[in-house]
Amino acid sequence: MQDATDHELDARLEADTIALLELPLSRLLLMNDRRWPWLILVPRRAGAVELFDLSEEDRHELDREACRVAEGLKRLTGAEKMNIATLGNSVRQLHLHVVARRTGDPNWPRPVWGYGEREPYSPAEAEALRARLLESLS
Repeated sequence: MQDATDHELDARLEADTIALLELPLSRLLLMNDRRWPWLILVPRRAGAVELFDLSEEDRHELDREACRVAEGLKRLTGAEKMNIATLGNSVRQLHLHVVARRTGDPNWPRPVWGYGEREPYSPAEAEALRARLLESLS
């Protein structure tokens, strides 16, 4: 596996997200869709498509980061359920979705993927959420 310095973010992830934070292994991104509190972890490992493309150490680190992020997002949102998933059908680069869900949210209880039209955050909304999220992670 190549080093993180060789890593580039997939163009679609770049276009659909807002950068929040660099974790030890992953970039933490906010999906730019205000219908759901939706974070994405992207391990900085070139060529990683599947979980098994990561070293065992990196898989454990990704798990730690996902749990930390999901716990912080749950505290922040009061979500009833945290959906954590890797799909990669549209974006092959390994990335992990962390989505806060609650009864009555758009498309509940069905998946968030492919539902309706994206509703981007305003710059002020995104910055406020970023600040609150970073506080919940500390």
